[in-house]
Amino acid sequence: MDLGASKIIKVGFLAPLSGNVSSWGEPGLNGCLIWAGWINRLGGIKIGRELYKIEIVPYDNEYNPDKALSGIKKLITEDNVQFIMMLGGDTLVPAVQEVINRRKMLVSTLLPSDLSPNTPYIIAPCEVHPIYNVTAVEWLKENQPELRTVAMCAQNDSLGMPSVATYRAAFEAAEIDLVKEILFPVTTVDFKTIIKDMLSTNPDILCWDTAYEPFVHALTKEAYRQGFKGQILSCTCDNYKQLIDETSKEFMEGFVFQFPDFDDPALNDTKVNFTNPNEFFEEFNHRYPGMWTAVSWEYVSILELWKEAIMRAGTFEPLSALAAMKAGGGAKHAFGEARWWGKQLFGIDNALVGDWPVVVIRDGKARIAAFKSVTSWWDKHGEGMVRHMRDMGQMWDQKNRSSLGETG
Repeated sequence: MDLGASKIIKVGFLAPLSGNVSSWGEPGLNGCLIWAGWINRLGGIKIGRELYKIEIVPYDNEYNPDKALSGIKKLITEDNVQFIMMLGGDTLVPAVQEVINRRKMLVSTLLPSDLSPNTPYIIAPCEVHPIYNVTAVEWLKENQPELRTVAMCAQNDSLGMPSVATYRAAFEAAEIDLVKEILFPVTTVDFKTIIKDMLSTNPDILCWDTAYEPFVHALTKEAYRQGFKGQILSCTCDNYKQLIDETSKEFMEGFVFQFPDFDDPALNDTKVNFTNPNEFFEEFNHRYPGMWTAVSWEYVSILELWKEAIMRAGTFEPLSALAAMKAGGGAKHAFGEARWWGKQLFGIDNALVGDWPVVVIRDGKARIAAFKSVTSWWDKHGEGMVRHMRDMGQMWDQKNRSSLGETG
């Protein structure tokens, strides 16, 4: 007798699966497929008295707003999904937000800078980008106080710009002088001049901000070719082993970023709320060799949170799931207990914020050096963060005015 689930809950996956930003989409989809397979092999999710299997329904938005709009309409009206996960950023334009609000669809983003009081059904339950970047700067200040100057560059888009503001605030708080800042178009392919200009200031640190994987690789290799010997800091360093092969183990030693490999022993700490991280990492790399990135686990951690919420609620109806997620003002984040936060910065407490890891490459392997509190940093330096965000036009009310102007 088959006691497994016969009913299905569909979850939409609306993210770039091709193009420059695909490394923050496709590996996440692959992780979700592993997770869904695990859930379904165990019989499904029990909601009330029923068991449901999970089906992940992907749509490649190519990091294009028009594609994102088409995708969200299809997922809601044709595929009948109950929850949608997005990367966010340039794809969460007012037209997409309007559909989300009108349909009262629960949507997650990896970019809390997408949040505002006008997006009540959009949540950032995993990645608090770019705010967690302050933790690596704080760690460097504590562990390498001799580092006093930094040159930074970033692509001038909705991922790069708020991250620049965040790093500005973090460097200011750490009393590290920002001696050079370069914003480059997303169409940039030659980084020789950019690195030359950055190195002309003789910085202790080179910072790649939140650059896409192709940019991080190009910038790092160019810094190696031009003889940089100092500290490198970046939000991500996806496929870092390739960079080690193309530069050297010595050059990449001490590279600091924010995303661990999930075979890291530190993730077996009892405070971590990600199911079987080492096993997940092993299966991911077996099934998708060379594809592990910053997002390989992030969408899965969101699914874990959503699963617990719909089981508590006894329903997968989107608004009930949202209410269950936010009940009590806190939830189990992948890296520990966290609270729903963000009103001071995003105008709404729809970001789940707690600790975040600082990752350092040691002897060719990325390892967690520390878990540091984002909210503790904010309590001391939040005013500076808001000031830098406003200087760059990145606060939610500024972006809202801009979008209203653009749409007439």
